[in-house]
Amino acid sequence: MNRCQSKEKRTPGSKVFVACLLFSLTGYAGAAIEFNSIAENMVIMYDAPSLRAEKLYVAGRFLPVEIVVEVDGWAKVRDSSGSLAWVEKKALSTQRFVVVTVPLASIHKAADTTSELVFQAEQNIVMEWLDADTTGWVKVRHSDGQIGYVKANQVWGS
Repeated sequence: MNRCQSKEKRTPGSKVFVACLLFSLTGYAGAAIEFNSIAENMVIMYDAPSLRAEKLYVAGRFLPVEIVVEVDGWAKVRDSSGSLAWVEKKALSTQRFVVVTVPLASIHKAADTTSELVFQAEQNIVMEWLDADTTGWVKVRHSDGQIGYVKANQVWGS
């Protein structure tokens, strides 16, 4: 018996019925979030999955995006601001990046706030995601080659 079944009869107006319906429509709980990045220098983001759709904005290379849905060569993506747009899937890369979401993020030598400070990154700086093997921390590489750990709550895309 799955979570949405019980011996008790449910009516379409019951809260449990609605919750189970939403659960089944949205997939399973705990679904992995899929992050990609923009693979090209200038990528047009659209309001619908078509080259004839309204152009919303241009995204730059390495911008991290969360894939929300994929349809016939297109992906609906969310960026760090929460904005949704459609992009051709061929313009995406599986290489992951994160973007700093706080005014100034501290990147440390180890996944510990008492470890040596390697550098600091300002808001909206994009860094390559290397790993997230320590809970609450993300290993990153800055474009100048410096590597360190940033608290996961200071970046988006991890």
